[in-house]
Formats: sequence, structure tokens, C-alpha cells
Amino acid sequence: MGYAAGFLEGTCSHAVDLVRGGLHAYAAFGPLPLQVFFVALVALDPSVVVLTLRARPAGVRLAGVVMTLDVLAHWYVNWPWAKEDWTRLPRPVGRCPSPSSGCSSSLRCLCCRVQRPISPWRSPR
Repeated sequence: MGYAAGFLEGTCSHAVDLVRGGLHAYAAFGPLPLQVFFVALVALDPSVVVLTLRARPAGVRLAGVVMTLDVLAHWYVNWPWAKEDWTRLPRPVGRCPSPSSGCSSSLRCLCCRVQRPISPWRSPR
């Protein structure tokens, strides 16, 4: 449920950005592939929510991929000012630019394996 809440927050955040700035809301965020990715999160984030709430293994994998790409994209976008004044990282304004929670979530998702229950009549392989 925690992943769903986080991805719903992401969906709303990106939707608000698109309402405010249109398709070019992320024009200042760097190269075109990053802009397309941030716009695509409006569809990817709710997909993760639906798949994880339905307990689909693909939801966990998609969550890990989306979170990892999102963390990498934000690092790329925030790197110039973080390099210039790294003391701003612990004092975020708005969305937190520090990727520590995103990295830990990505690692948990990517390391998580959805397993079938072991039958009491069969030995595990």
C-alpha cells in the first residue's frame, strides 16, 4: 500500500505540472528524452499503482524500473546545483531532491522476488 501511495503522489505531481505547463512543462529539465520520461510518468505511475494493488509481479518490477529511472533522471537534473552547493540537499523546498529514499525503494523493489506459497506436500526447489 505504501508504494501505491507514493506512486499516486507522483501521478498527481506530474499531472499538476502538465496542467500548469502543458506538454512543455519540463522543457527546462534537460534533454528531450528526460522531458518525455517525466511526461510519461503520468501514465507509468498509475500503472504501477494498479498492478501492485492487484498483487501482480509485473507491478513490483515496473515499480523498481520506474523508481530507478526517476532517481537517475532527478540526479541528472539536480546535479549542477547539488555540485555547486551540496548543503542544499538536506534542506529541500517542495519535492525532496535527495534520492536516498528513492534509491532504497528501488533496491527493495528490484531485490524483491514474488514467490508462490510452498505446498506442504512438495519440497521447495
